Amino acid sequence: MSALTVRQVRRRYLTLYGLRWLPTGLMIPVMILLMQERGLSLPQIGLVYTAQGLLVLALELPTGGFADALGRRPVLIVAGVLSLVSLSLFAVAESFWMFFLVYAVQGIYRALDSGPLESWYVDATLAADPTAEYERGLGHAGAVSGAAIGGGALIGGGLVALGPMGPISALTVPVLAAIVAQALALVALLALLVERRPATGFVAVRASVAQAPRMIGEAIGLLRRSRVLLALVSVELFWGFGMITFESLLPVRLAEVIGDPERAAAVLGPANSAAWLASAAGAALTPLLLRWFGAAPSAALLRVLQGVTVVGMGLLAGPVGVLVAYLACYAVHGASNPLHSGLLHRQVDGPYRTSVLSLNSMMAQPAAALGGVVLTALAAATSVGTAMVVGAVVLAVAAPLYLPAWRAGRRAAPAVEPTAVPVPAADR
Repeated sequence: MSALTVRQVRRRYLTLYGLRWLPTGLMIPVMILLMQERGLSLPQIGLVYTAQGLLVLALELPTGGFADALGRRPVLIVAGVLSLVSLSLFAVAESFWMFFLVYAVQGIYRALDSGPLESWYVDATLAADPTAEYERGLGHAGAVSGAAIGGGALIGGGLVALGPMGPISALTVPVLAAIVAQALALVALLALLVERRPATGFVAVRASVAQAPRMIGEAIGLLRRSRVLLALVSVELFWGFGMITFESLLPVRLAEVIGDPERAAAVLGPANSAAWLASAAGAALTPLLLRWFGAAPSAALLRVLQGVTVVGMGLLAGPVGVLVAYLACYAVHGASNPLHSGLLHRQVDGPYRTSVLSLNSMMAQPAAALGGVVLTALAAATSVGTAMVVGAVVLAVAAPLYLPAWRAGRRAAPAVEPTAVPVPAADR
């Protein structure tokens, strides 16, 4: 792993990260429509999604500990194979239970995939240069993923517009393209991700299974011992609750201001692609934010700004105002994610890195479920705009949770001032 230079590690990471998200982009325009075409009702589709959510929640921590104990490469390979299986099943599924199986496999894949690639990147970067600023690479990854999802969604929509190919329906064509893209991503993973592990084979697997609970316990112990880490992970509770505003309530709000659900759906397709491209642009600004303000102040400011954009989505009149606020929300979202991840990595030693990332990711799951229940009920009882404003406030009040990281960075500054690399204090 340390034989690679910082630049080589970053290039490999960004290549793998873009290929990882391209199949998702290809699937975005057709997932729900294809299930409806094959006979599933909207309530059935909602139940299908629960298979993925429950498995991610149950397996997030165990798979994170397993990745830390066994190694990131084998876990990512298994994840890639499972993604290929789920996409292949999606292409041929015809019943509720087949789609339920698809999303169950997808849930296992997402749990395995959550964190190992990012952890590999950070550890490989530090192995190549202990003073390297990996936040820049995380910001570039946000730009790459946004471009991959947005570009994939545009390609997927274009493939549907071309119409059916013989016996293959138009809605199935992007799924086949996603299968090809996932196979390419798996080949690239095998070729590009190198990792030095102490042991391999069955003995290593058995030892890693035995070590995984200890790795999880140590990661949880880090939260108990570190006020900074606990505060950073707690941010996800507020984000998980508030993200319902722009992921679930936005289509309802758009239909409300346009006055026609079908026209709103037609507008939302291109708008979704544009939103992910805006997210990529926001992520590309991360190096500038690091230079101007530092990581923790920038992350706190962006949480407040995201709340402001959601207020705009809820209160601005007319579709243009709502869509402009929507794009601004995703731009802020793209910029804030790499900053948050970078602060998280600064608090974690390599052996527990993926476990802590899994903890961070897992915190958003119950919060999102609660937000889905509370904000949709509030929207039904009052208005969609009111529910969005409440969600915006929840997003913004997470900003003070970055204060412990900012203070820790300032305290650490005198100890590292003599070094030759001028790193802003809040980024260390």
